[in-house]
Amino acid sequence: MKNPETTVAKLVEVAMRRFGMVAEGDRILVAVSGGKDSTTLAHDLAMKRRWWPVKYELRAVHIATDLGSGWNGAALEPLFESWGLPCDTVNVPVIGRLKPGRSVNCYWCSTQRRTELLRYAEREGFNKIALGHHLDDIVETLLMNMTLKGELSGMLPVLSYDKYPVSLIRPLALCEERQIVEYAAWKDFSSVTCSCELDTTSKRRVARADLAALTGGSSAVKRNIFESQFHVKPEYLAGASGLSSVPSS
Repeated sequence: MKNPETTVAKLVEVAMRRFGMVAEGDRILVAVSGGKDSTTLAHDLAMKRRWWPVKYELRAVHIATDLGSGWNGAALEPLFESWGLPCDTVNVPVIGRLKPGRSVNCYWCSTQRRTELLRYAEREGFNKIALGHHLDDIVETLLMNMTLKGELSGMLPVLSYDKYPVSLIRPLALCEERQIVEYAAWKDFSSVTCSCELDTTSKRRVARADLAALTGGSSAVKRNIFESQFHVKPEYLAGASGLSSVPSS
């Protein structure tokens, strides 16, 4: 079996170089949820810091909520520290911020956590935030936006904000979820990581099943869908030709 750590490390290197994710002197905040994706990302970026051609600073931060996500700080924080990666925790009352009569959902939770993450980065002087979204997340989001919102949009490997002096980077953008699962098992992260319980009812699970049916489990097809975002032909899109949207019946 090929070493999963080597596979993921190479794909992250390709993504970081291809999309110009890291520059000299960057202060990078790694958003860690306690799951396999962000833990894998934190470990890989910490290891790369030893030899990457430019110097960058790393810190991990966990946005804790009143949902009880199962964050295993007692195990994860010492693990991050052993990688030379200090870890902070910020508490956010996701449920407490709901207006009367509203119920919590993935969108509300992610919006609240993302806002606090950006505020923390700006307050502490970090210019980049590394998120643990992988290739499957990106392609699923593209599919969800097409089928549920009727628009062509997705998760960019690098995203700059107008409102905040912070950019988002997704170093796992070229890694498939199965490769991260193998990496986490290889490093035995599964004993300390968790996953969100809300995901069991998320529309993303439907998109995941739709994507599997669409690709037939082919990695090549999945990567072609990902690459289509970077090979757009505007002359064959209605928006570029001035056509208005088609009214729904």
